[in-house]
Formats: sequence, structure tokens, C-alpha cells
Amino acid sequence: MKSFTSLVAALAAVAAVGVMPATAGGTEIFETNILNNSIGEYTISGATVNASLITGLNAPYGMAVSGGNLFVANYNIGGNPGTIGEYTTSGATVNTSLITGLNGPVGVAVSGGNLFVTNNHSGTINAGTIGEYTTSGATVNTSLITGLNDPLGIAISGGYLFVTNGGTFTNNAYNPGTGTIGEYTTSGATVNASLISGLNFPKGIAVSGADLFVANALSGTIGEYTTLGTTVNASLITGLNNPSDIAVSGNLFVANSNSNSIGEYATSGGTVNASLITGLDEPWGIAIVPEPSTFASGILGALSLAAFGRRLRRKRLAALSA
Repeated sequence: MKSFTSLVAALAAVAAVGVMPATAGGTEIFETNILNNSIGEYTISGATVNASLITGLNAPYGMAVSGGNLFVANYNIGGNPGTIGEYTTSGATVNTSLITGLNGPVGVAVSGGNLFVTNNHSGTINAGTIGEYTTSGATVNTSLITGLNDPLGIAISGGYLFVTNGGTFTNNAYNPGTGTIGEYTTSGATVNASLISGLNFPKGIAVSGADLFVANALSGTIGEYTTLGTTVNASLITGLNNPSDIAVSGNLFVANSNSNSIGEYATSGGTVNASLITGLDEPWGIAIVPEPSTFASGILGALSLAAFGRRLRRKRLAALSA
């Protein structure tokens, strides 16, 4: 077990260095602003490219990037069904209602030609779902995964989905320590519905190699865990102000909803710039688009790590059952 843990740590270190590293030019940060219904664009160093790149949204939460397009979850505050809109990274509209009829969409993740969307509710508490759609908007399965408890963030590693569940909600507040992360296959099978537990209203989640980074909104922290559920550091980063989402590009980039800012931190937890970008309007989702050469090498590295991780998982399960 010790050698396996060491190997996982080594994989995480390789991923932090080699997968999608920050570059000096061409790498952009995109972030959603819930209150002014917009998406802003910034450089990786924090300079403003266009604070209102895309406007006219309806409570935009999570966001995913595929190629040159952004897929944005519109929660649609006001009782109307939620939608997924599609835009280019240059701000052009492709389809404002690519996917419709959703129930409080928050998180979006893309794998190949498919989108996976967390529906925060389906009319009643503890009735959250994950739906699957193609990037062209066709429905694959509106209820791929059901029975979730306030699902918010979603991340994909290989053929696995990692989903944050906010936890129980009483007296108009979330109960500390009731949040979880569930693991599922991209075909909808449950691997472990409570892979990680005891979290404090977890929202955003990012995967880098064999590591998961999770934003705990109530405690203002980022926790680090392996994709097998082992705790690396439950309080890797502290002192945040309602962190809502995370992106990884060499370093960690964290959207803080209450301080209207994005901070940058090393994957080891050190602060690079806690106020890298400021003056936002309740940011939630964050996505990073590397320059083409970096993107290609990052994807190849991620695929290699994911394949190796799957082999490692199979060997471990075989050893445990022997």
C-alpha cells in the first residue's frame, strides 16, 4: 500500500508540472459573473482582455471548454428551466439555447463529444441528477445519474466522473460536514457515491493527474485528495471567501464569489497572488484555455496519465481481491 500511495503522489507531481502548464502568452482565463450575467476574459497573468466578452446570460454558473467553444450553464433564476448556451472563445454566439429544459444546471464537464451537466434539483430535495448530451445539443440521457444531494461541480478523469454534493440543507443553510464527492463512470454506473465525505458545502472541483482539488464554500478552503479518495490535505489553502470553482493550469486558479476575485495558488498550497483578478460580479465558473501547442501536449499527457491510472486501479483491485 505504501508503494501505491507513493506512486500516486509521483503521478500527481508529474501532472502538476507536465499537464497544461501555464504559459507566457496565449493562455486565457474565462469566468462567469452571476450578478451581471456575463463572461469575462483575462490573461493568465491577470490582465483584462474583455470584462464583458459575453453578455445577456441568465445566472451563468459552470462552464466547460471544448476546442474553441465555451459551454455555459444558465441556471435561469426566476423559475424558468435552465439552459446550456454555446459561444466561441472570441465571444461570438453559436447557440444561446443549445440544451433546454434543465433543472438548475450548475456544473458542466466535457469528454470527447459529450457534455455532462449537474442538475441541482429536480423539484424536490435530494433529487439532483446528471444529464448527458452531445456537444451538438442532442440528448443522450437526461437522467444518467439520479438521487444526488445538491450536485454542483463536476470533473472528468478518464472514464470517471467526480461530482460534488453540497450536502443537507436545513433552516435555509447548508449543514457543515455533510458535503460529499461521488464517483461514477461516464456510462452512469456508481463507483462510490461517498468517495470523500465530511466536506463543507463543496462547490467546484478540478482534477490534475491523480489529484482532486475541491472548493469548500463554508470553510473557505481548498482540499486536496487523490482520485481514490485518500486525503492529501483537507486544508491545502485557507482564508478564501466563498470559493466556488477551480481551474488547474500549472497553478490553481480559484474563483471567490464573495470577494469578487480570482486568486492564484501553487498546487502545493502556496499563495502566488490572492487577488490576481478583482472587480468581478459574483464569479462562479472558471475555465482556462491554453495556447494551441500547450493544449495539445496537455491533452496527450492527460490521456497518458488517465490510461496509466486505470491500469493502476485494476491492479490494485485485483490485489485486494486475491
